[in-house]
Amino acid sequence: MTKTGSTRRILGIDPGSRLTGFGVLDFHGDTPVYVASGTVKSMDGAFADRLRQIFDSVGGIVLEFRPDIVVIESVFMHKNAGSALKLGHARSAAICATFEHNLEVFEYAPREIKQAVVGTGAATKEQVQHMVVSILKLGGAPAPDAADALAAALCHGNQRRLQAQLGTGDAIAGQR
Repeated sequence: MTKTGSTRRILGIDPGSRLTGFGVLDFHGDTPVYVASGTVKSMDGAFADRLRQIFDSVGGIVLEFRPDIVVIESVFMHKNAGSALKLGHARSAAICATFEHNLEVFEYAPREIKQAVVGTGAATKEQVQHMVVSILKLGGAPAPDAADALAAALCHGNQRRLQAQLGTGDAIAGQR
């Protein structure tokens, strides 16, 4: 698809050390249009090898879909600190894969994404999937991690729309 001045392509990423979801949406003004989604599986091998797989896969996704913006879910504290650290590493591998493409990167907390898409920050994965299908008018539900990535992209699209309506011109809070 050829991007025009009013079309922005957003790559959403739901990081995980074993499954990393991705979702690509085009925003024509305020209207989101589904482009692609999927899951990067990095389940085999040593942890460093899994991080390399995330890095390489996200880099390939960026090359294939050429997004303007990357949106990634921020780390939240797990019950297990080790799990949170592994999630942070996976998230870093995904972000670093975008650096050579000079993309804007934004981050949102999981509760913020759920609030924007479902209306409650305590939404379940199933509720997120349902709303993503409904909003994007998909024929079927994407995998849970892909739905979360699409939800991240939708969250950012909504934030941009609200900012434009308010006419603040301020930077979006989630930009890093």
